[in-house]
Amino acid sequence: MHFALPKIFYFINEFEENYIRKLDKKIAIIYRNYKKKDVYTDILKIKKLCKKDGRKFYLSNNLDLAIKLKLDGAYIPSFNKKIIKKKIKNDFLLLGSAHNAREIKIKEKQNVKLIFLSPLFATKDKTNILGINKFNILAKLTKKKVIALGGINANNINSLNLTNSYGFASISLIRDKYNLIKSIIKKN
Repeated sequence: MHFALPKIFYFINEFEENYIRKLDKKIAIIYRNYKKKDVYTDILKIKKLCKKDGRKFYLSNNLDLAIKLKLDGAYIPSFNKKIIKKKIKNDFLLLGSAHNAREIKIKEKQNVKLIFLSPLFATKDKTNILGINKFNILAKLTKKKVIALGGINANNINSLNLTNSYGFASISLIRDKYNLIKSIIKKN
């Protein structure tokens, strides 16, 4: 791979220009909106803004559209188990999420470059928490770089140092604790 992989990912489900602009450029955006029917306009606006700011932008669960729009890549959620038969360019990054060993193997077969393991910590909608020990055991099952996801907040972010993670992804932490994220980025 000839380019640096992002270490911090921010999941969004709508276009909020002012908020995206204030984020550090090292934070990659993953657009994930499964409820809205017409996301095309939002995706184009986000793409334009990310390109202007030099930020990486990925689309969740729509590989064909991500390729067509020449985005930086696509995120394949754990529920998407289809094996990808398309030829993917080297500079197009495939990301994927997994919750267990079986799903890690599926993501490897899908040829993702980064595997998001979740949930690391408790979240409001996930009850099957991995925790640090199980996270590290699962991370060792793959040679792919692993991203920590799920329940990461200001109280437990320092615990990421105890994991075998390459980076992390979040929604609320990045949204609500911008100054904390800025200090983390400066360390990396």
